[in-house]
Amino acid sequence: MGASGGFPIDLVLFGMIAAFLVLRLRSILGRRQGFERQADARVAARPAAVGEGPVIEGTAERVPPRPLPDPASPPGQAMARMMGVDRNFQPLRFLDGAEAAFKMIVAAFAAGERATLRPLLSDEMYSAFESAIGKREAAGETHKTEVRAINAATIESADLRGSIADIAVRFVTDQVNLTTGRDGSVVQGTEAVTEIVDLWTFERNLAVPDPTWRLVAARSA
Repeated sequence: MGASGGFPIDLVLFGMIAAFLVLRLRSILGRRQGFERQADARVAARPAAVGEGPVIEGTAERVPPRPLPDPASPPGQAMARMMGVDRNFQPLRFLDGAEAAFKMIVAAFAAGERATLRPLLSDEMYSAFESAIGKREAAGETHKTEVRAINAATIESADLRGSIADIAVRFVTDQVNLTTGRDGSVVQGTEAVTEIVDLWTFERNLAVPDPTWRLVAARSA
């Protein structure tokens, strides 16, 4: 504590530092971005073709490379227009949300959690997922998917039609995919780790308050 005139200058400095840290944390933790639904839905998942299972996440998962399209390319120009419509849109934060959605959708599909899938998928995609879940349940089958690593997540294409934005993301992942029957026998897949490349397309109306990007198309690349 400072002795000059008896005034506790060090306490004032500590108070200023603490106030700065509080404001900084609020600025980081208080933001709402693209794929968030409500506070209870910020973790995420994925299926490549309809038929994936639960995601097993590591405790120290590495961040995959995320190169962005050239600003002069058609996808780069489309995303620049998106930022003009929605000032909160940022491509790298979008990719964070896309990865989260990838994981959430996979886990929900494997568990047959229709209520979780419904707000994350377009009507057409939900119908396909729900049908696959129903067939699996009727056959007594269980599908297991372990996403061992996300090796890359890159934006392949982007388009803006009015306020409707579409962005296609290419995911390169290491996975274990296995479907077993009622008796535990293997119906499809293997326990071996396989590299899988998927192309997912997300869509959002940038003119509405709902920040959710919904999956509108998914295929193996």
